[in-house]
This record gives sequence, C-alpha cells and structure tokens, in this order.
Amino acid sequence: MNVVLVGFRGSGKSTVGKALAEKLGREFVDCDDYIEKKTQLTIREIFEIGGESHFRTIESEAIADLSKLDGKVIATGGGAVLKYQNMQVFKRNASKIFFLDVGTETALARIDGDPATRSRRPPLTDKDPATEIREQIAFRRPYYLKAADVTVASDGKKVEELVAEILKHLDEPPHDQKDPVPIA
Repeated sequence: MNVVLVGFRGSGKSTVGKALAEKLGREFVDCDDYIEKKTQLTIREIFEIGGESHFRTIESEAIADLSKLDGKVIATGGGAVLKYQNMQVFKRNASKIFFLDVGTETALARIDGDPATRSRRPPLTDKDPATEIREQIAFRRPYYLKAADVTVASDGKKVEELVAEILKHLDEPPHDQKDPVPIA
C-alpha cells in the first residue's frame, strides 16, 4: 500500500511526506520531482512549452507509473486531483490518500518562504499571488475532499503533529516502533 498526499502548494506534502517516509521506513517520491527527472525539464519549462494541459498529461502518465509501486509515500502535485482518473489509479492500486488541507494565508506564507517553489512552478493565473491562491484553493477543495480517504488540517501544525495524525489512520506502526525481528 502506498500513502499518497494531496493538497495545494504549501500544504506540506513534500515536507510531511519526507518525515512520514522516514518514520515508516519507506521511500519518499515527489511526483513533480519524478516528472522533472523523467522529462529533464522543470515544471515551469513544461508549462512554457505546452501549457497546463500538456503538463497534466505528463502528470497523469507519472501517476500511472508511481501507482504501480508499493510501499511508498508519494506527494502529488497540487493539481493532480483535477483529473478524476489520477486518484482512481491510486485507489485501484490500494493506496491510502491523505488531503493536507491548508488555508490561503498559510499557503501564501509557505510559498513565499520557499524560493524554489516560485522558480520551479509557474503561476496558474495572471492574478496577484494571494488572489490566485485563495481562488485555486476554493476551486480545488471539493476535488481534494472527493479524492481523500482522510483529511488532515495543516494550518498551525508542526510537521511532527501532521505525521502523528497520519499515522493514526494507517494500519502499521512507525518503522522505529515495529517489533524487532527475532534472530534465528
């Protein structure tokens, strides 16, 4: 079973995903990083070359690849939920999907605090960042809710708190708390 994290930019998918993977003794895979390695282009460059629809096609192909893996913690791109088939592919392959629910102010602060986000990912509209984030979160929220098996509010919480919340909904103990393997 894979653990899949969905949510808007700045919701904590990558940060929480890495910490969760470490806690579970699993590999962490960031879908956007996977796409960039596979295409040898940044997300921004893909958007510039073919627009959002071209990127969403590449993203769906990446999700199809990643869903075939097992035992991973996977962070999707913020818009992956916009294609119904993406989440269905994960669900068909026994993934548990967690929505990291983030508010506009928190997302904006986190995005502004991460220079890599602005350089690697293009704006989605020509609106100012706060308006774009507010509108996109409102537009995408129903998609996140429909995709998710569990919703976790991420505003005002530390990474450790979010990991603990997710762990409560998984059927396995953290890697560092598993029963030791008997020595034969």
